Amino acid sequence: MRFKLLLSTSFLILTAHFGSYGQENNHTLWYNRAAEKWTDALPIGNGRLGAMIFAGTAVDHIQFNEETLWTGAPRDYNRKGAYQYLPEIRKLLAEGKQAAAEALAQEHFMGLQSSSGDRKVWVNDIKARKGIIGNPSLTNFDDKLWKNIKVPAYEGWETVGLANLDGAVWFRTTFDVPETWLGKDLVLDLNRIRDQDFTYINGEMVGNTDNTEPRKYTIPAKLIKKGKNTIAIQVLNYFDKGGLVGYKDTSKKIGIYPVGTGIDQGISLVKEWKYLIQDENPPAVPQYQGSYQPFGDLNLYFKQTKSIVTNYKRSLDISTAVAKTTYTLNGVNYQREYFASQPNQAIVIHLTADKKSAISFDAELSSVHRKSSVKTLGNNVIALSVQVKDGALMGESRLTAVIKNGSVKAINGKISINQADEVTLYLTAGTNYINAQNVSGNPATANIKALTGLKGKPYSLIKQNHIKEYQSYYNTFSVNFGRSENESLPTDERLAKFGTTSDAAFAALYMQYGRYLLISSSRPGTQAANLQGIWNDLLTPPWGSKYTTNINLEMNYWPTEILNLSALNEPLFSKIRGLSKTGAETAKQYYNARGWVLHHNTDLWNGTAPINASNHGIWVSGGGWLSQHLWEHYQFSKDRKFLETEAYPLMKQAALFYEDFLVKDSKTGWLISTPSNSPENGGLVAGPTMDHQIIRSLFNNCIKASEALNTDADFRKTLIEKVKQIAPNQIGKYGQLQEWLEDKDDTTNKHRHVSHLWGVYPGNDITWDGNEKMMQAAKQSLLYRGDDATGWSLAWKINFWARFKDGDHAMKLVKMLMKPANNGAGSYVNLFDAHPPFQIDGNFGGAAGIAEMIVQSHQGYLDILPALTSAIPQGEIKGLRARGGFELNLTWDRGQLTSLTVKSRTGGNCKIRYKNKNANIETKAGESYQLDGDLKAR
Repeated sequence: MRFKLLLSTSFLILTAHFGSYGQENNHTLWYNRAAEKWTDALPIGNGRLGAMIFAGTAVDHIQFNEETLWTGAPRDYNRKGAYQYLPEIRKLLAEGKQAAAEALAQEHFMGLQSSSGDRKVWVNDIKARKGIIGNPSLTNFDDKLWKNIKVPAYEGWETVGLANLDGAVWFRTTFDVPETWLGKDLVLDLNRIRDQDFTYINGEMVGNTDNTEPRKYTIPAKLIKKGKNTIAIQVLNYFDKGGLVGYKDTSKKIGIYPVGTGIDQGISLVKEWKYLIQDENPPAVPQYQGSYQPFGDLNLYFKQTKSIVTNYKRSLDISTAVAKTTYTLNGVNYQREYFASQPNQAIVIHLTADKKSAISFDAELSSVHRKSSVKTLGNNVIALSVQVKDGALMGESRLTAVIKNGSVKAINGKISINQADEVTLYLTAGTNYINAQNVSGNPATANIKALTGLKGKPYSLIKQNHIKEYQSYYNTFSVNFGRSENESLPTDERLAKFGTTSDAAFAALYMQYGRYLLISSSRPGTQAANLQGIWNDLLTPPWGSKYTTNINLEMNYWPTEILNLSALNEPLFSKIRGLSKTGAETAKQYYNARGWVLHHNTDLWNGTAPINASNHGIWVSGGGWLSQHLWEHYQFSKDRKFLETEAYPLMKQAALFYEDFLVKDSKTGWLISTPSNSPENGGLVAGPTMDHQIIRSLFNNCIKASEALNTDADFRKTLIEKVKQIAPNQIGKYGQLQEWLEDKDDTTNKHRHVSHLWGVYPGNDITWDGNEKMMQAAKQSLLYRGDDATGWSLAWKINFWARFKDGDHAMKLVKMLMKPANNGAGSYVNLFDAHPPFQIDGNFGGAAGIAEMIVQSHQGYLDILPALTSAIPQGEIKGLRARGGFELNLTWDRGQLTSLTVKSRTGGNCKIRYKNKNANIETKAGESYQLDGDLKAR
């Protein structure tokens, strides 16, 4: 078969079907009202700085982050000599004594927490009413100067006026007792309080609880008097949410009622209470790892009349990474542009109007950190300084205003601008973080460097350079799934309709949005994208907004290779290098093993020891899974130098750990992983299937890598022998792929993790060509698990169903992932993935999953349209990458392939399969090959 060679820069000629709308790129998120909450706001980022744009007209709120502002500090996370308990833990598991094994591991095998303050001394001081005059528990205490607060605060007192407060707070209220209650014992039903309470009725203590269990205190009849009675509660909150938080079901009321009745016969205490802060410096709470922190908030307060705003629109163009707000007020058309410049390391905001002297506003910086301050640095510059609580990191951000005409003045911690024609704001930020072992930096340095680079440059050039740098990543890939009548709708309305209408173009936008988010949160030279990418507004974010390594960190980087963002792997690979160093010490202290190990979480400081609880924190396969990313990069790029100098040395060290760690199971004779866990499901066990798939894949990859590099023959021989002995995948009594060594799967278990299917995706331990029977068993397991799941789990299942070659089932899950997150999984207004709450991994996993429906290459050939859904009958993709060093352009119509172009980056044999058709091409580096829908040369 002869193939026509094409120039490396050539593109497919669009078919007539696409010609009419090829120029209309669907690349914008837009809305006709301002953001009301954080997950409505639009994200921008340059890999290091991130911001959320609320885009109000009277007040514009820009919440921002800098990637290295975390809690914690450099320290040793490892419990010395923990390996001494390893044999006993293994023995207990082998004997079926899981609870005993978990208890022993919890006491002697978990990582070390950060140091804590002296809670006992602080509590005693608070009980003695230190810092307060008088006794607030007494009925005659004068509280008329106290402020009011809503009780209960279902999401913590932080949401009702006590923002970011930890400490001790008094609450007081009264209730009138009916005569019919006199002489009866009463129940004071407060449900949950965070964290400890001392509760008084008319000056007498009736209850004290130091946990989050429900409070139902019995009040002896003798304490109750006719008429007005006083409730006083001293609440001690050490960390995270505080206060009287009531019932999760907010329809249930806290209150007081006679014993033997209920709140429906009682008095509701859901109302405003009086409060007074007694102390806001509780002792430090020990933590296993650090948490990613918000940096600050920029608010623009516009000096405008209360006229009606018309023509409002806020948008985000993901092809240029520029957000925009436009509206009309008093006959003047206003526009704001926002972007996070990587070349100039600044968040840039540009304000214009079509009438001179029309722009007047005050710009203020603030922070949720209790230790923060703002100062004036010049006539047009203010600076915000922050210090994290109980940690080593501090930061400084600067806001600089450049105006055209009008006046600018920095005074009293704000920048005041009056009657300007045009304004450009530059927001910069830095911390004292240098690396995971060094926090001796100067937070001002990043600001000074960025502002020096900005000096004298016009806005037009800064914007131009930003777009050019951003598009060097974004423009490597394009996707078109056709037109949709919903394209004219605001994004929130389009999202609401996606599940019930035909809108394949929205799925294409979602793919590109995933790429946008990864470019914005993971540029070369930055930290890896964390659980929320680079965006976070909470001091105690869900799961610390750190790096969960039993699925979530890895999912963040699933799009990098297939969606042509390979360069964005650099932060991940840098992270792996750091983890291999700390992980080597963990391997030694916990397993007396060579190599390096990573358990199920890490943070800015590269902690690798097990954390939280032994029933899920002892999971040894993080290093093996991350090594798969190194091998995949080589598979896609064929970069031999990368394999030799970076990937293989790290992979080898990970393999050495497992070589020492694996032990022979006395019952089966197989090598098994013990102790470990099938992530977050089933507790501490011996021999979870996922571990064996990851370890087997790592050993096989190391074998192939050593052959390609012609090195380590003896090591290769050892792995060849060991890999045969690892416990194999097994089919259980229900026709399912077993999740554990024993056949004990529960077919009614709908757990969000589907860890034993790792070998289907992202691995290739189980494939249709390799073992169709095992593939069917894996499919049966997924059917038992069901479709409903958290956001990121839905994304994983999209990839599973793509590998199972069921495109319509995969698309069903795409629609579930892309549905409004109304207190459940799906997508928020700004298309952020909802676990809930927000986790960014679902965005990345979903984007990768749609690509996996279009092309797969894990079985040694290019499988074209293997799981095409009937919901995307026509389409065009350019720049999709495949293993073997190939880049693909393809079109299809009415569900049938119409054209395929294969560009070979490195040369070599290229096998192609489409349905029952096959092609085999010996390619040359840099050349392209064009085929038709029958895989014939064009």
